[in-house]
Amino acid sequence: MQKKIIYMTGFMASGKSTYGRILANVLGWEFVDLDKLIVEKEGKEIVDIFKEKGEEYFRKLETRTLEEVSKKENYVVALGGGVFTNQKNVEICKETGVTIYLKCSVNTIFHRIKRKTTRPLFRDLIMQGKNREIREKIQKMMSEREHFYEQADLIVNTDKRGLGRTIDFINYKLKKFI
Repeated sequence: MQKKIIYMTGFMASGKSTYGRILANVLGWEFVDLDKLIVEKEGKEIVDIFKEKGEEYFRKLETRTLEEVSKKENYVVALGGGVFTNQKNVEICKETGVTIYLKCSVNTIFHRIKRKTTRPLFRDLIMQGKNREIREKIQKMMSEREHFYEQADLIVNTDKRGLGRTIDFINYKLKKFI
């Protein structure tokens, strides 16, 4: 069956938006970042949604937004890092598109997020400069989420090759799906 949506999943800062944007350009498709769509709909940054309404509210909003996006065609969608932790979301993605897990190391994630206070699950630790605790939390969360992410149709380790070669690899592997 030909799929008309590509969903990029993986831990926060794994490169879903970066790779997704480039892949959409290569395919001549549209790109959407689910988190940015939520920010537009709510008129608030994700860190503020978490703070004001809590994670449970955010996760429900995330699922509703995913359901809307899943009706589109010729889209590459960068999912938030927690989307795949909800089995309903996994099913939506698998039924309507091709899922790609961008896998990378704890060290890679740490270096990408250690100065970004826009990551609600890490904001306090980052602001306090608690690098060891940040690494430990990344490791714990990645371990908890790994089995969800591994349900993806395609698993791509982004630590092993550069951006261009990774896009070429993904594009080649997608031929059997789209």
